Amino acid sequence: MNVVANLALLPAVFLASNVHSESIPSESRAGDSYDAADEFYDPQVMAAARGRLQAGHGSQINSLVIAERLEYRAADSEDALLWEAQGWLGTDANKIWVKTEGEYSDSGDAEKVELQLLYSHAVSAFWDFQVGIRHDLEPTPHRSHLAIGLQGLAPYWFEMDAALFLSDEGHVTARIEAEYELFLTQRLILQPRLEINIAASSDREIGIAKGLFDSVAELRLRYEVRREFAPYVGLSWGGDFGATADIVEEAGGKPREVAFVAGFRIWY
Repeated sequence: MNVVANLALLPAVFLASNVHSESIPSESRAGDSYDAADEFYDPQVMAAARGRLQAGHGSQINSLVIAERLEYRAADSEDALLWEAQGWLGTDANKIWVKTEGEYSDSGDAEKVELQLLYSHAVSAFWDFQVGIRHDLEPTPHRSHLAIGLQGLAPYWFEMDAALFLSDEGHVTARIEAEYELFLTQRLILQPRLEINIAASSDREIGIAKGLFDSVAELRLRYEVRREFAPYVGLSWGGDFGATADIVEEAGGKPREVAFVAGFRIWY
């Protein structure tokens, strides 16, 4: 019965999607919902046809949850568990995003725990403008931020995520993340990743100095057992730079090091 009903609506859908403005009476063109098919079909039939047309052209509600990194990181100074995940709910044009990332050391201390809630609007076919809030649960003292950024696909298939953050203490920082996927086979994928963090001013309470304060370059090799589940191994190099590295060294820490990583990438 559903097939028969859909077939019955095809003429109305066709007329609704192929009408030319020249054929619309001038007195009716101001109406947002006017179609030539309205002259021939019952309003209820046209409403159903428009609903089906909209459902196939971006008005449907979709969602995605993806954990890009769920990994164990082994380094000379200290091993750690790390995660980076995000999810969205909405249409092609407008979405609500939730992003989180964090790191727990083997000693049980939280090095970093961050949560973002963002509104996202598509400004082009490949880019979304995002605005919202970010709250740092760790380190202490806690910071809340206004977040403004762009996320999307750059030329040559580079996945980009760039954002500015204004903290409740008046400090401005910027973060740029770039990833690329090189398909060695249909299931074996090599993924380089670069993250850069820059501060416009120092925030000594949480150990951040002005300038480039944190950066990491990584390389992961994953195998997609299924598209939704892929274990990986890789190497990561980076840490603290500039005056921030001096703060870490004064506290007895190691500002930069190489780490071996192993984990999973999961989405649904």
